[in-house]
Formats: sequence, C-alpha cells, structure tokens
Amino acid sequence: MLKNKRVTVTGGNGFLGRHLIGQLSSYSCRSIDVADQPDYDLTRLEDIRRLFDAVSPDIVIHLAAKVGGIGFNQEKPAELFYDNLLMGTQLMHEAWVRKIEKFVALGTICAYPKFTPVPFQEEDLWNGYPEETNAPYGLAKKMMLVQSQAYRQQYGFNSIFLLPVNLYGPGDNFDPRSSHVIPALIKKCFDAIDRGSDTLEAWGTGSATREFFYVEDAAEAICLAADSYNKSEPVNIGAGFEISIRELTELVAGLSGFSGKIVWDTSKPDGQPRRMLDTSKALKEFGFKAKTDLTTGLAKTIAWYREHRHLLNK
Repeated sequence: MLKNKRVTVTGGNGFLGRHLIGQLSSYSCRSIDVADQPDYDLTRLEDIRRLFDAVSPDIVIHLAAKVGGIGFNQEKPAELFYDNLLMGTQLMHEAWVRKIEKFVALGTICAYPKFTPVPFQEEDLWNGYPEETNAPYGLAKKMMLVQSQAYRQQYGFNSIFLLPVNLYGPGDNFDPRSSHVIPALIKKCFDAIDRGSDTLEAWGTGSATREFFYVEDAAEAICLAADSYNKSEPVNIGAGFEISIRELTELVAGLSGFSGKIVWDTSKPDGQPRRMLDTSKALKEFGFKAKTDLTTGLAKTIAWYREHRHLLNK
C-alpha cells in the first residue's frame, strides 16, 4: 500500500517520527512529508487544511501529540486533553473530507483501564476508567478509535488505530520537565555522577511494572501496519514483557555507571500498577514481532545520550 504513495507523517520531527521516516524510505513511497511545528499547528483547522492543500497526501500517519511523564500529566491535564483531542479529530475528519486513502492513528497504552488484566488485550480497552494521572491524555487519544470505527461504519473510510506501549531509544526526550521514565532515569544517573553524588532519587515505590518498546521496533511495526493492515479494530504494538520500575532503575544505573544508593520518594505516585501488552494480534495481522531486548536497547540509548548530552544540556 505504501509503494508510490505520498505519505505525510505528523510529528515527523519528533522522537518516533525521525525513526519512522528513516524506515519509510525503504518502502518506495513517492514522497514522504513532515507536518510539525513550527510550520503547522495541528490544533488549528486552518493549518491542517493548508497542510493538505500543500502536500495532497495519499496516506497520513498521525504521530503528533502533546505528551509527557506523570509530573507533566499532573501539571497540564487540560492541555493534554484539549490539544490531543483537537489534533486527532480534525485531522481524521479532514482526511475523510479529502478522500485520503488511509489514516494511521497512534493511540497510547494510557487509554487502557487502570486495572486491566495483564497482559493487556485489545478486547479489554473499554472495561474501566484509565489510571487517573494520565486519563485526560489517554481518553483524548482513545477518541480516535471511536472516530475511526464510526467513519469506517458510516463512510467506509480506511483508518487504523495502533496502541504502542512506552517508547524509548536514541534521540528520546531528556528534558526533566516532560520526559518519560527511561530518559529521566538516564539523565539522573549522569547528573549524579557529574556531581559526585552517592545517592539517586527515584519516584514512587518501584513496585509498578512497565513494558518498554525500542523506538526502531516501533517504527517497523507502524510501517508494516500502514502497508498492510486495513481494519478499524485496535492493535497493540509492543515488546511483550514487563519489568518493575525498581529493577529498571537498577539496570539503568548499572549500565550508566552509577554505583551509589537509590532512594525512593514514596510520596510520589507510582501510576498504573502494571502494564504489559498482548502483542499476538500484531503478529497475526501484519507479521510484527519486536526484535530488541531491553538491555541492548538501553545500552544503545545510554550510548547516544553520553555522546549528545553536552548539546542537550546547553
């Protein structure tokens, strides 16, 4: 489906977007265009129309999102809800209006109910309310699934909805105000080493579990789905394992070279108790299976940060 097509990637200058565009180049697309700030504010309908007028895409892959870790979600829940809802709803509607061939929507694991049985299966998506600290973000992204299914039912519009788990890898966001757990931990380790500190503070109790998905694997999954999956049923994409935040912190510290004591600030929230996806549907529907184990992926991410942190910390 991607061969000889004009593909537009929203958020293409972001962390996942840069890796995705690199992989799309092997699919013989006619063109690959990026829609991102500052050229386009995708919360504004006039900017979306200007984008589609300029590039006339055949396929839209919507990655753009306002996103962050637990602290950012607690600080800006209204912005996270409003901006993400507007982007997804307006982009998909305008894509249908213009008879664009396919719309690929990226959701989030935050859309799942707080106490979803592990591993998370797509059929459990509506069986409860999301974890409170990131519910506004998760629900805003989840509305693209509702829209996708409604537009397919009424209009025959070809849109798909993918549910990625927590991403990490080279080029991640290391800004402590909005970063997720892995880049935040890596930066904390290097900062502690720089200060000569023998302690490192981590949030919560460390008992929550998470699944982490290497960004190159995520880009491959999206390409495969964009190329060959054409149903509105949601599909999980992930690595299919879980690790406690305590074990993760110890692993990141060891790989980063920090050998001091980890102190847990239990006044901070743990977030959702457990997260791990059932990824069997992705394998069945479009042949995806993650290739990168966590230790290998973390080592590559830490190596990238070590090389680039002097630029990131300016």
